[in-house]
Amino acid sequence: MIDSNETIEEFLVDIASDVEEAIRKAAATEIMPRWRRLAAHEVDEKNGPHDLVTDADRKAELYLTDVLADLLPGSVVVGEEAVHANPASYEAIRGDAPVWIVDPVDGTRQFVHGDAGFCTLVALAHGGTVLASWTYAPAREQFATARRGKGAYLDGERLFAGVPEPGRDLRVATSHPYYTTDEQKHALLGLRADGVAPRPCGSAGLEYLAIARGELDATAFSWEAAWDHAAGLLLVEEAGGTHLTRTGEPFRITGGNDLPFTAARDAATARHVAGLLSGGA
Repeated sequence: MIDSNETIEEFLVDIASDVEEAIRKAAATEIMPRWRRLAAHEVDEKNGPHDLVTDADRKAELYLTDVLADLLPGSVVVGEEAVHANPASYEAIRGDAPVWIVDPVDGTRQFVHGDAGFCTLVALAHGGTVLASWTYAPAREQFATARRGKGAYLDGERLFAGVPEPGRDLRVATSHPYYTTDEQKHALLGLRADGVAPRPCGSAGLEYLAIARGELDATAFSWEAAWDHAAGLLLVEEAGGTHLTRTGEPFRITGGNDLPFTAARDAATARHVAGLLSGGA
């Protein structure tokens, strides 16, 4: 239990390993036993054929919700599947209590098709600021963590995003057309510019990890759901990268952003991509 004289940031030092253990256990007991073994009755559509949920999503989120709430008394949990069932619960992100933001299986479509490109995302935020994040890709045996002001790490090794190689096209992962409005599709057309090589994104969490590792230059995403972005944005920031909306402001997990927005390896790339999304150069 957090002591009255202890800040959340200080408390994180004590519980970080417990969070990691909980995420690994959720994956080992609820996610990986179902990977490539899903029965038809374990997969459902939420908002259409491209928005799927599985028993792995539901059961892993329930497990993490119980454990995380106990680790930090007074905190609340905002999970993707719980919000689908009760949209009003998303408002906790804008509240006063510390909030755990959970995506039990980010990249459910890939998970359903037996691809290894999925991960579990957990972030702890307070007052709209992400304080810590955990990104676990169990099929790839990769675990990335970040703590505000303390750096980003992949399997214990410090991550540095670096800068794009001069003269090479910028590699940019973009929202899938299924998840964009007509206005957002028009904005994304700005990336069809010389010196840019856009491609559809996979798991958002793994795209953020790719930026933090210097394997991807930027993203251009058109949706705000905090469970897709909170963990990865801190990972990118702590690896030296940044993020901007089309108005030149950082992305806010509390919402109200001008979309699409970008996360990038460095500030110059972020400004360039944000400018292209706004119709500039």
